[in-house]
Amino acid sequence: MGNRGLPCFCSLLLLLRFAPLSCSQSQQSCDSSDLNALRGVVEGLQSSDLGWSFNGSSSSDCCTWVGISCDLGSALVKRVIGLDLSNKSLKGSVSSSLGDLDQLKQLNLSNNSLNGSIPVELFHLPLLELLDLSMNMLSGLIPAESNLPSIRLFNISANSFRGTHPIFAGSSNLSVYDVSSNSFSGPVDTGICNSSDSIQVLRFSANMLSGEFPVGFGNCSSLSELSLDANGLTGTLPDDLFTLSSLTKLNLQGNSLSGTVSNKIRNLSNLVRIDTSSNNFSGVIPNVFDSLHKLEFFDASSNELTGGLPPSLSNCSTLITIRLNNNSLTGNIDLNFTALPRLKHLSLGMNFFSGRIPSDLPNCLRMQSLNLGGNNLVGEIPSSFRNFTSLAMLGLYVNNFSNLFSALQILQSLPNLTYVLLDENFRDGELMPSEGIQGFANTEFLSISDCSLSGSIPPWLANLTKLKSLDISSNYLSRRIPSWLGNLDSLFYLDFSSNLLTGEIPTSLTRLRSLMYGNSSQDIVLMFERNSSGKFLQYSSLRPSIILSNNKLVGSILPGFNTLVNLHVLDLSFNDISGTIPDLSGMSNLESLDLSHNHLTGAIPPSLSRLHFLSNFSVAYNNLSGQIPTGGQFDTLNDPSIYMDNYYLCGPPTVNNCSKEEPNPYTDGEGNNETKTTWSYFGTGLGFAIGFWSVCGILIFKESWSNTFFEMIDKLFYKIYIIIIVRMRRLNGEICG
Repeated sequence: MGNRGLPCFCSLLLLLRFAPLSCSQSQQSCDSSDLNALRGVVEGLQSSDLGWSFNGSSSSDCCTWVGISCDLGSALVKRVIGLDLSNKSLKGSVSSSLGDLDQLKQLNLSNNSLNGSIPVELFHLPLLELLDLSMNMLSGLIPAESNLPSIRLFNISANSFRGTHPIFAGSSNLSVYDVSSNSFSGPVDTGICNSSDSIQVLRFSANMLSGEFPVGFGNCSSLSELSLDANGLTGTLPDDLFTLSSLTKLNLQGNSLSGTVSNKIRNLSNLVRIDTSSNNFSGVIPNVFDSLHKLEFFDASSNELTGGLPPSLSNCSTLITIRLNNNSLTGNIDLNFTALPRLKHLSLGMNFFSGRIPSDLPNCLRMQSLNLGGNNLVGEIPSSFRNFTSLAMLGLYVNNFSNLFSALQILQSLPNLTYVLLDENFRDGELMPSEGIQGFANTEFLSISDCSLSGSIPPWLANLTKLKSLDISSNYLSRRIPSWLGNLDSLFYLDFSSNLLTGEIPTSLTRLRSLMYGNSSQDIVLMFERNSSGKFLQYSSLRPSIILSNNKLVGSILPGFNTLVNLHVLDLSFNDISGTIPDLSGMSNLESLDLSHNHLTGAIPPSLSRLHFLSNFSVAYNNLSGQIPTGGQFDTLNDPSIYMDNYYLCGPPTVNNCSKEEPNPYTDGEGNNETKTTWSYFGTGLGFAIGFWSVCGILIFKESWSNTFFEMIDKLFYKIYIIIIVRMRRLNGEICG
C-alpha cells in the first residue's frame, strides 16, 4: 500500500521536468516553411502596416499575426491555412513564395494597390478553396496550366488581366467565378460549365470579349447569375440559355446582340433581374410576364423594339423597375398600374407612345422616378399626380402637353420632387406663370426650355432655395434678369440663352456661392442627348455654367466673374455687350468662354493664358485689337475662326503681322481721334450739301443763269471728248508705226 503513490509521484516529477520544454515547443506554432513564405510576402511589398515581426522569439508565433489563420490539428506545429490581407493598403507585387503555403485554403488580397503579374505558383495550390485578388492593379496573363482542384470561389475582378479567360478544367467544386472588369479578349469559353456542375455565379462583365453569344451555358444547370454585360458579343441568344430554370440574374446589357427576344424566356421562372439594354434586339416584347412571378427588374432600353406594351406586365406584381426608353414602341400607355403596387421606377421615354397619361398611374404610390419624355403624348398633366408624394424625378419633356400653369400648380404640391423636366411642351403661345406658384421647396433641377413661352423670369423661382440647375432657354422671355438669382446659394447651372432679355447682367450673378466655393461638377441630372450611334443617353453630368447667349443684353462683362473659381462654362455670345474684356484668370476651372458677336473693344488680356483648362474659346465678331496672347492654352487655340472679324487683332493664327499693326479706331485710347474723324466727316458733308443746294437753287430759279451754266457744261464735255480721241489716235500710231 505504501508504494502505490510512487507511480503518481514519478509522473508528477516527469510532468514538472518537461513542462518548460512543452511550453517552449508550443511557441513553435508556425511551420518553418510557412514562416519563410510569409517573410517572402513582406519582402515583395513596397509598403505595409501589417506589423509582422520576424525578429526575436515572437516571430515564430505567426498564428497571432494580423490576417493569418492556422489549423487546429497539431498542438506543436500549426500550419497556415488562411491569409486575409484585404483592404490593408498594400503596395508592391505578389510574391511567388505564396506557393510554399501548401496547406493554404483561403487567400484574400482584395482592395489593395498590388501590381505586376501573378506568379504561376499561386495557381498550383492543391487545397486552395478561395482566391480573391479583386480591386488591385494586377496585370498580365493567367497561366494556361492553372490547376486549382479545390477552388470554390475565384475572383480576380477589377484588375487589368488580359488574354483569354481561365476555365479551370478539373475544378469540380467551383461555385463562384468572377473575372469582370479586366481586359480579357476573344470568345467566351463555356467549357467552364463542363468542369463543375455546381457553378452558381459566372461574371464576365466589362471585358473585351467578342464573337457570337456561345452555346453551352445550358450545361451550368445550377447557375443563378450570368453576367456578360459591357463586352462586344454579337449574334442571337441560343435556346439552351432558356433552360436555366435556376437563373435569377441575367445581365447582357452593352453588347451588340440582335434578333428577337424568344418567348422561351417564360421558362426562366425564377428570374429576379433581366437587363438586355443597349443592344440591337428587335421585334415585339413577348407577352410572357405572367410566368415571371419573381421579376423585380426589367430593362430593355436602347434597343430596336417595336409594338406596344405587353399586357402581362400588369400581372407581374413584384416589378420594381421597368425601363423601356429609347426604342420604337407605339400605342397608348395601357397598363393596369393599380396592379403594380411595388413599382418605383418607370422609364418609357424616347418612344412613339401617344394618347394621354393614364390617370391611374399615380396609384403606384411608391413611384420615385417617372420618365415619359420624348413621345407623342397630349393633354394636360392629370390632377391625380398630386398623389405622387414619393416622386422625386419627373421627365415629361418633348411631348405635346398643354396648360403649363395647371401643370405647375399640380406638381408644386409634391414634397419630394427633385428633378422636373418639362422642355418642348406648351407651344401654343402660353405665358410663363408669374403668380400662383408657391411650392417646389425641394426641387433642385428645373427645366422648361424651348416652350415658346412669353412673359418674364417669374418671381416665384426666388423661393426655390435648393435649386441647383435652372434652364428656361429658347423661349420668348423678355425684360431684365432679376438680381435675386444671386441669393440661390446652391445654383450652379443657369441657362437663359435664346430669349429676349434686356438690360445689363446683374452683379449678383458674380456672388453665386456654389460657383465661388465647393465643387458642384459631379452633380448628375437627367439629360437626353443622342450619342454617336444615334441612341439616347439618359444620364449626363452638368458642368457649372452661366449661359446668357442670344439675348439683347447690354453693358460690360462684369469683373466680378473673376471670383467664380468653380465656373466651367461662361457664354455671353450674341448680345450687345461692349467695353473691354476684364481679367478672368481667377476662374481657374473655366473650360469654355464664348464672348463672340458682341461689341467688345481693346485687347485680349494676356492673363487668360493662365486658364489651364480652357479648351473652347471665341471672341469672333467684335472690335478687338492688339496681339493675341501666347503660351498656356492659347498655344492650342489656333483656329482662325476663334478671332474672326476683329480687323485689328494680330499675331497667329491670324494673318495680321503685329509689327505692321495699324491703329485701331475702336480702342479706348483713340476715342478722341474717332470723335474728330466723325465731326470731320459731318462738316465735310454739311459743306457739300450747302454748296450743292446753293448752286442748284440759283440754276433752278434763274433761267438765264441756268442756260449759261448748262451751255458751259456742254462745251467742257466736248473738249474732253476731243482730247481723248486725239490722244488715242496718237497712241495707236505709236504702237502700229
